[in-house]
Amino acid sequence: MTQDPSDRSASTAYQTTPTPNGYPAKIESASSTPRSLYDICLEIRKKVDGFLAEDDPGTALLRNLQARVRETIGVVDEAFQRYELREIAISYNGGKDCLVLLIIILACLARRLPPPPNKDQTSKTPNESSDPIRFPDKFQAVYIVSLYPFSEIDDFVVLSSAEYQLDVTRYELRMKEGLEAYLADHPDIKAIFVGTRRTDPHGEKLTHFDPTDGGWPDFMRVHPVIDWHYAEIWAVRKGFLFRLKMLVVTNEN
Repeated sequence: MTQDPSDRSASTAYQTTPTPNGYPAKIESASSTPRSLYDICLEIRKKVDGFLAEDDPGTALLRNLQARVRETIGVVDEAFQRYELREIAISYNGGKDCLVLLIIILACLARRLPPPPNKDQTSKTPNESSDPIRFPDKFQAVYIVSLYPFSEIDDFVVLSSAEYQLDVTRYELRMKEGLEAYLADHPDIKAIFVGTRRTDPHGEKLTHFDPTDGGWPDFMRVHPVIDWHYAEIWAVRKGFLFRLKMLVVTNEN
């Protein structure tokens, strides 16, 4: 049996209540008022752009990382061209690979969408048409809990989801059944970002865009970090992109 996510220590800065499958945990933050998704995306975009603008980042690893980040931005941008925001989500379990992917997705949102309008303004599409375009309040995510979860991972998913303004739907089901339930609950979803890398099980033959295999729920799997190496993931985790440095370092799954 999985641990009740409401069973938190008294020192934790937030509380959750137990939730059935298909519903996000209710978070009561003891911190200051959370920032908007736009502010978060803008901060991350500035950090990513600053890193990519460096002519000499100092090491071969960081030069390779610049190329990986640019490649990943290209894949994420292509996904946003193919699908509307309501049609795309991220598979988020708090792991190192999907956390790096999330950071780049958020940077791309700030690149792609205009800032939220003031009360007296109407936002327009990039071609200046009259159709309104709105920066989302949250980014959609699905969290399928592993069969033998660690409470620390569940804690990290809850806290980081609140920090990065993710609209997480949580399922304590096997992967296939969890995805079936998520698509039933969110019928608009057509694509899901996945933080799989080529060295992961079943990752060898994947590309950036792969439809699900027969017998699985039907959606497009998007793999922007498929060709990243472990050292590159850690270079991001230990370095310049994260606001939650303490959480990133201590979450070692």
